Amino acid sequence: MASKNSKSGTDANVEVDSNAGSWRETVKTVVYAIVFAVVVRTFLFEPFNIPSGSMIPTLLVGDYLFVSKYSYGYSKHSLPFSPPVFKGRLFGSAPERGDVAVFKLPRDNKTDYIKRIIGLPGDRIQVISGVLHINGKPVKRRRIGDFTGDRPGERASIQYLETLPGGRIHKILETQGDFARWDKTGVYSVPKGYYFAMGDNRDSSLDSRVINVDGTAPVGFVPAENLVGRAEFLFFSTNGSARIWEVWKWPISIRYSRLFNAIE
Repeated sequence: MASKNSKSGTDANVEVDSNAGSWRETVKTVVYAIVFAVVVRTFLFEPFNIPSGSMIPTLLVGDYLFVSKYSYGYSKHSLPFSPPVFKGRLFGSAPERGDVAVFKLPRDNKTDYIKRIIGLPGDRIQVISGVLHINGKPVKRRRIGDFTGDRPGERASIQYLETLPGGRIHKILETQGDFARWDKTGVYSVPKGYYFAMGDNRDSSLDSRVINVDGTAPVGFVPAENLVGRAEFLFFSTNGSARIWEVWKWPISIRYSRLFNAIE
């Protein structure tokens, strides 16, 4: 009997050890997965979603995209919560005119903004009767078919193809024609180490044209340090017609034609 009890105790110990080992492996797997996700998000790609219409028609409300973190190098804003561990940029690379970039809003250095880089350091930017001018020259634009969105309340808007210096072509909207608040501005001289960013939905974008609004802190020029990364491609898009619990509507709410599109 003694021998039998001893064997039973040994089996129990083996079972306990096996369970403990299984838990350790599970914890290790979770930790590795978290570390891997943090590394990818910090140094390679970070997902973002579009909650507003300031970049229509390039980006729509309900778009989900990946931003390459390595495109412009790394600053404190590349890290979660923007810890002040260093200043400036490491392995820095300047954005090109026409890039769609994510940056931290200079007003608070926390809010993520996504706009198109229009002005480079040393440029003079002005909008005259809705037409963008760079260094004293009007930017070519050509009217194309009007844009109509797929969400409730979106009305048809005048749409143009705009060609920036260097040849980058993208679509813009003028929802209020050429006479909206920011369709006539003074000249903005972009300082060294800063960039001028604008939304493609020109009449519905709070961007670098807004130096001061009702006495509040500016949007203004974007410091190079505030750049987070370059928008690369869409990985998902929904028109918002299905609530989270309306599972049966999910398939018809997805914008299939936008999936995995590169962002121009």
